Amino acid sequence: MEHMMTIQEAAGKWGVSARRIQVLCSEHRIEGAEKFGKQWAIPANTEKPKDARIRTGRYKKRGPLIKDASNTKTDWGTDMSDSTEKPGYLPEDVLQQIHYNEIAERIPNATYDFVDLFCGAGGMSYGFHKMADLTGRFRWAGAIDIDQHAMDTYYTNYHCRPENVNLGEAETDEIRSALHLNPENDLILIGCAPCQGFSAHRKKDHRGPDKRNTLVGRFAEIAVQLNPKLIVMENVPDLLAKRHWHHFEVFKETVEDAGYHIAVKILNMADYGVPQARFRTVLLAGRDFIPTLPKPVFKPSQYRTVRDAIGDLPPLKAAGKDPDDPMHMTSRHRKETVEILKQVPKDGGSRPRGVGPQCLDRVTGFYDVYGRLAWDKPAVTITARCRTPSCGRFAHPEQNRGLSVREAGLLQGFPKDFYFEGPFDDKFKQIGNAVSPIFSTRLAGHVLTMLAGQNIGDHEEIIESPYFGSYSGRIAREKQKEAKETEVERVG
Repeated sequence: MEHMMTIQEAAGKWGVSARRIQVLCSEHRIEGAEKFGKQWAIPANTEKPKDARIRTGRYKKRGPLIKDASNTKTDWGTDMSDSTEKPGYLPEDVLQQIHYNEIAERIPNATYDFVDLFCGAGGMSYGFHKMADLTGRFRWAGAIDIDQHAMDTYYTNYHCRPENVNLGEAETDEIRSALHLNPENDLILIGCAPCQGFSAHRKKDHRGPDKRNTLVGRFAEIAVQLNPKLIVMENVPDLLAKRHWHHFEVFKETVEDAGYHIAVKILNMADYGVPQARFRTVLLAGRDFIPTLPKPVFKPSQYRTVRDAIGDLPPLKAAGKDPDDPMHMTSRHRKETVEILKQVPKDGGSRPRGVGPQCLDRVTGFYDVYGRLAWDKPAVTITARCRTPSCGRFAHPEQNRGLSVREAGLLQGFPKDFYFEGPFDDKFKQIGNAVSPIFSTRLAGHVLTMLAGQNIGDHEEIIESPYFGSYSGRIAREKQKEAKETEVERVG
């Protein structure tokens, strides 16, 4: 049989975006390309098509030419010309940084199962899937959610079908039967229960307790019954706030009573290569060992920026769509919204006073509304409503529109060929609710080091009380302070 290559392999070989090659295949413009299910296979000896153009990028910052272009990786967006000054963030980079070839033989088991509960679009799964592909040490043993569009996205990108099970109501036997566990393999259990119930967006919502909050405790119960070697959980910072402390306490007591040791901390995803200031509670619980959390990799001066992530994408107007990338499409904004954005200074500018709804001038907490992202800084936290400029600092740095699906995905750390299923708004919801794949890759690499006996804690930190009253409030105050300083600089 003739040797074939995937779209991704062809993209690396020809220096063309994977999405462009997919379009050429679907239009039968690559001779010998065959489709198997949802995947294309291309004869390995195929020459680069003449019309497979390379995008140079309108907003990419120019610098010295890279002498060895064969080492340039483009799967997760464009590496900038000064990328040698920043640590790598791709799966291959992570394996190199943890010296995997040197520690591989110290990992006692050939394979470890991983399961993702509340899997969503698969952001946390991403790193474990990639490490499974590259090392063979992880094996997918199931994923569960109840969001059908997110589960379709998971299947499209990983070719692994999550099961639709309500984890808040299902018995453990039903959950276990929905998984594909190998009883001879130790289990790594991921569980990123929905965090909206803890979100600062609900702190003035008087509709009563959010049932999603209780899923953190339910996840702990499921976890101890499945008896994994390692439990992985990510949530919003306010999980450790005074108001929601009892939910964390339930989780902590449940797993500690079962013999697990906990490591928990609020991490900034920008420290790990995500082009976004995104603070999250990350918790690991180890059976028979004390886990640690991965140490920061990027210094603030090295943070990846909005330009790094989306600077090479072609420009779009409101309601625009890139013919080569179905995910690079934007909202059909109202005329009033576009007129407001035209008056917002480019490259990180904020809505001028007197522009837009008058109510915004009377409230100090909405400073970011209609604001633009800054090219050379990380993005603000990407949320489920990030397509809408009236919901935060989600306007393009220069173009008069909100973010496209692809831009939001890249800022969240999804690779450039990731495809989101479902209606337009739902694609943004999946992105905003996801764990960054860049961080999950870093975390999966860190797990490999712990399995090899490295980065094991020598003592367990005692967590007896909440870290703060409201983390979200602290962030808001810092934003207001920064905004005032920025305004003074602009005027001056």
